[in-house]
Amino acid sequence: MTSIPPPPPPPAPPPAGADDLGPWSPSGGPTHSLGLPPPPDDARPIPAPFVVVDQVSKWFGGVVAVSEVSFAVGPGVTALLGPNGAGKSSLLRMLCGLTPPSQGSVTIHGANPRTDPAVRARIGLVPQQETMFDGRTAREFVRLTAILHGVEQADAATVAAIQEVELDPDDPRTISSYSKGMRQRVKVAQALVHGPDVLVLDEPLTGLDPRQRRHLIGLFERLGEEGRCVVVSSHVLEEVERFGSRVLVMAQGRLAAEGDFRAIRELMDDRPHRLRITTDLPGPVAGGLLATGSVMGVRIADETTVLVDTNDVQRFRTTVAKVASEHSAHLREVVPLDDDLDSVFRYLVGR
Repeated sequence: MTSIPPPPPPPAPPPAGADDLGPWSPSGGPTHSLGLPPPPDDARPIPAPFVVVDQVSKWFGGVVAVSEVSFAVGPGVTALLGPNGAGKSSLLRMLCGLTPPSQGSVTIHGANPRTDPAVRARIGLVPQQETMFDGRTAREFVRLTAILHGVEQADAATVAAIQEVELDPDDPRTISSYSKGMRQRVKVAQALVHGPDVLVLDEPLTGLDPRQRRHLIGLFERLGEEGRCVVVSSHVLEEVERFGSRVLVMAQGRLAAEGDFRAIRELMDDRPHRLRITTDLPGPVAGGLLATGSVMGVRIADETTVLVDTNDVQRFRTTVAKVASEHSAHLREVVPLDDDLDSVFRYLVGR
């Protein structure tokens, strides 16, 4: 595959004492596995955050879209989770400098993306909106993006970016004839073409079939592993969980929680954990568990299923096999029902 060229030259070195602008390597270095220019080198043992959001609010007239949100994001994949209307798109537009905060500040590598063209050139954006140059081919559209970003080898970069999203750079059809999934992949290609080290992706998997979703999820994960900062928003819970990444949960314009989804689940310790047991002898297993005191309650859902509530999952796990053995019951499945993002999200929004 033809390699995408290095990004445009970096801004001038910061003055002394301003090293919080973040790392930036003008040399580029060897091309990484994706055929994209490598992320900036970082000789420091702990990389500084790429993105810092500090007490940011955004309102439109009397409508508050984002309220007092703060977080910092470094290399890797960060998923922004929330239902439609939670304020995700408004927040991402502020990250890219497309709209200013009504209050608070957003910085990328220590600079304001709204006023600093050099740092804005280091951002790749996949917007949620469908507006594109429909009369152009995918190649023409992506190449135009490369030219606007000052990519020297725009043709080669265009071919590499389009191939990376599994489209044909020689397809003569215009974008107007493309399906929703193909249009989404064109938007991803134009976000990659200039080799940004910060990628902001607003609902990028919408309209894709399962195989295409797997491919793009793998692409985003590899970009994060290469040291780029990838922020992906979604309202589809299973998509976010598949990233296996840090999660920012937004609800009603506020940041409800952040962390890995299992860590977020630990915020819910004021309510019992629920698990489903599938066994050939649900009655004896339910009674045995109650007798051990390792569960708060049990309910026999059907002839093979027991639902269990417990505040001590570790004790339950060491007890359930022993109880099954004592009653000559076969355990077919023990599944937590509230350790997924769906449950976490419902809890946080309700709270």
